Amino acid sequence: MPPATDAEGGTGKLLPLPRAIAVPPGAAPRSSVPSVRYDLAVSGMGEQTPDDGVPGDDGPREIFERGGASWYGIQFHQRRTASGERFDMTALTAAHKTLPFNTRVCVRSLVNGSEVLVRINDRGPYAAGRVIDLSRAAADRIGLTGLGIKQVALSIVDREGMRCGGLPVEAGDASAPVAAAAVQQRAKSPVPARRKVIVPPRRRQ
Repeated sequence: MPPATDAEGGTGKLLPLPRAIAVPPGAAPRSSVPSVRYDLAVSGMGEQTPDDGVPGDDGPREIFERGGASWYGIQFHQRRTASGERFDMTALTAAHKTLPFNTRVCVRSLVNGSEVLVRINDRGPYAAGRVIDLSRAAADRIGLTGLGIKQVALSIVDREGMRCGGLPVEAGDASAPVAAAAVQQRAKSPVPARRKVIVPPRRRQ
């Protein structure tokens, strides 16, 4: 590339850059950079944009809470939960900070619209921004595993006729396991009273 010349055609020094803008006012820009939306709730390929968390075909439903959802699996399998049950990563259960144990919650993914009905049997999560910790099976149902923390909407299922995932919720859905119910039944059964044994006083020699 030849060096820039001055007004007289010499090659003594470079000419200063013009102070005027490169594009005249009103003219179309020479290039444009498309805007990029960085949304922590949406990542990966083929995912839908977040919705409002209330599906139109499932009837009226109140959103109890929105926030991040995480999951836990094999590292906690068969350990005691805060409710006293053994954690089963294949069961549809979840941990929540305040909801009473055995509360049924419909968890709706705000990423892909999938829903899963879970039962609260543990406490947590305690990380900022997270509202629920799902079992591995529940996370699989809404496509959460392998994707990190995703945004969800929680609805409490406390009335007959409510729906979750497009299906009516039955009375036994996400109910307590039989083993836990048996343990509670044994705990309530009366314990037989012990018989008192009278020991005669020792005689002095």
